Amino acid sequence: MTGLHTPLLDKALAEMILSPSGWRGIFSGNGDDESAAADISPAHGLIAALAAEVFADYLKKTTAAPRVIVGMDTRPTGPAIADAMIRALLASGCRVEYAGVTAAPEIMAFVRANSPDKPEGFVYISASHNPIGHNGLKFGRNDGGVLPAGEATLLIEEFRRRIAGCRNPFRIVGLVNAADNKALEAVYAGAAQVKREARQAYLDFTSEVAAGNSGDILGVISRGIQERPLGVVVDFNGSARTLSIDREFLGSLGVKVHAINDKPGEIVHRIVPEGESLEPCRLFLEEIHRKDPSVILGYVPDCDGDRGNLVFWDEGQHKARALEAQEVFALACVSELAHLVWTGELRYDNKGNALNKAAVAVNDPTSMRIDRIARAFDVSVFRAEVGEANVVGLARRLREQGFTVRILGEGSAGGNITHPSAVRDPINTVLSLIKLLTIRSEGDRKGFYELWCNLSDQTETYRPDFSLTDIIAALPAFITTGTYTPEALLQVHTTDHGLLKSRYQQVFLREWEARKASLLSHYGITGWEAATYKGMEEKRGVTDFSSAGRGGLKVSFINKAGNASACIWMRGSGTEPVFRVMADVAGSDTRIERALIEWQRNMVQEADDQ
Repeated sequence: MTGLHTPLLDKALAEMILSPSGWRGIFSGNGDDESAAADISPAHGLIAALAAEVFADYLKKTTAAPRVIVGMDTRPTGPAIADAMIRALLASGCRVEYAGVTAAPEIMAFVRANSPDKPEGFVYISASHNPIGHNGLKFGRNDGGVLPAGEATLLIEEFRRRIAGCRNPFRIVGLVNAADNKALEAVYAGAAQVKREARQAYLDFTSEVAAGNSGDILGVISRGIQERPLGVVVDFNGSARTLSIDREFLGSLGVKVHAINDKPGEIVHRIVPEGESLEPCRLFLEEIHRKDPSVILGYVPDCDGDRGNLVFWDEGQHKARALEAQEVFALACVSELAHLVWTGELRYDNKGNALNKAAVAVNDPTSMRIDRIARAFDVSVFRAEVGEANVVGLARRLREQGFTVRILGEGSAGGNITHPSAVRDPINTVLSLIKLLTIRSEGDRKGFYELWCNLSDQTETYRPDFSLTDIIAALPAFITTGTYTPEALLQVHTTDHGLLKSRYQQVFLREWEARKASLLSHYGITGWEAATYKGMEEKRGVTDFSSAGRGGLKVSFINKAGNASACIWMRGSGTEPVFRVMADVAGSDTRIERALIEWQRNMVQEADDQ
């Protein structure tokens, strides 16, 4: 950390995105976002060290010498960032432990585990699904999740305040150099033991999450797999999950596990588990399924291992195919809501009305398919702005209000968060599907899938020898723009997103008047309603689109029955330099979704050009 100049620091900071969902930027020393180089610039070293100091001071408000766990994914720049942060944390008076490469859900399970000396917090070094040359930081306490949006925002503000006042960057260099060498050596010497403890805590916690309030559910799953063998394939893509619990946990249930790209850091394709990134796993599933027809599922995690999307063997098409992210979340919702019914946590009167309050918490671009699923279970749906911290915070608030919230998540990104976990986890997602397949009807006790068929008025479609293909066909039909498809991404020049949405409102109102007759005749649309999403707050029926600010804006289209049958949505990303748009349409006619997303793109671009 020598040769640091303020202009270089300013440039590095300007290229970073700091949000409650994570701090991200291109940390690679050569500035290439696809670089596999391990070095970071002096400016990024200073940023990492100052971030550690800010977090240490945040924790020291309640604990004099806080215990902090540091972990990372498998990006090449992770060790250099970790070293700067560990040194700064030590120099700031923290007791530091290093877990090395660890999946995000693993480090979060570790910090929440009950122990005599529970950690006060964690730092996780990752840029999630961003390209390999990127990296970033996530901070959390010991509740098993990232900091709530409000707390994360305060941390960002303090970091920016200190950066702005950092006319002497060598103060931070001195902080890093002040770390006690013996303490530093002890941190690295203890890393293997910390990793073992984290892994065990994660194994124990995953069993707890899967079982919920039913201690025998893992046994039921295992017996189901004994009767109907089940296998999965995994394309680890060199992620942090290569060193995690996947094989051991799934194997303990009797699941056969086959893996590719399972060496840490062996990142062989695009990190985001969407679209083309699922193709190697799909082909691998076809190869293994030909040898063993019981292998019917596959998943691909991102680099930090907190999300993953799926492929499956489609019996109808006689080939493997990828599931859309929204489909994955919908299947998880069906499973985990059925879990509540199966365990008796969700009960009904003789008219089918739920006797206790339950809810699903999702982000604003999650498909309205979830509303249809929840309606079948007589469960409420609440929406927050994009961002895991927002959704987790909303779920916590709902529980304080007396709701049971077993499942939550960002359907637009796939995967799910299953309570008491507070982070997405592909193991939990795969388990949700495994439960649908293995917890079958026995005697008078209906299995998960038959419960869904009955509650969704599809009793006649149920058959005892159902497959995953049957379950997917029984989902409410919706077409939704994929989050990472080219149609979903825009580059806008207007930096004031409130102003952009104000201009968009004028364009939309003009377009609505010109198109409303056609929308009625072609799609049965009779009206519209706008909603804004900021943090954990949803406001419906808004008349001022600009009030969304940098948050989400959704326009729902109402049909003749008075129900929302389609919507268009927009929001600037908080972790990537892109502006996202989406269309979501009930039914299976892709032409409607294509028409709406093209319309949405044109309106946003016109507003941006003004």
